[in-house]
Amino acid sequence: MTPRPRHIPIRTCAACRTAGDKRGLLRVVRLPDGAVQFDPGGKASGRGAYVCASATCIETARKRKSLDRSLNAAIDPSIFEQLLQLVRPADQSTESVT
Repeated sequence: MTPRPRHIPIRTCAACRTAGDKRGLLRVVRLPDGAVQFDPGGKASGRGAYVCASATCIETARKRKSLDRSLNAAIDPSIFEQLLQLVRPADQSTESVT
């Protein structure tokens, strides 16, 4: 008897609606007390929504308010900034002029 293959959770990006591996997406969670925060570990209890780890999807989610609808809560702009800082290299924001 062969061992059963390990289950890989599939989640959908709130912005582009692409399904993918849970580990390739960023999770934003609405906690039981109603607060919304970024969940780097992906294990916080509460209602979660996922977005691709790309600046394009994060900006699309902000513009369309798709994370707001998924979580049924208002998302603070600082959360989008936190997500963008994760996907953008630190040196890209401080480009040097030569």
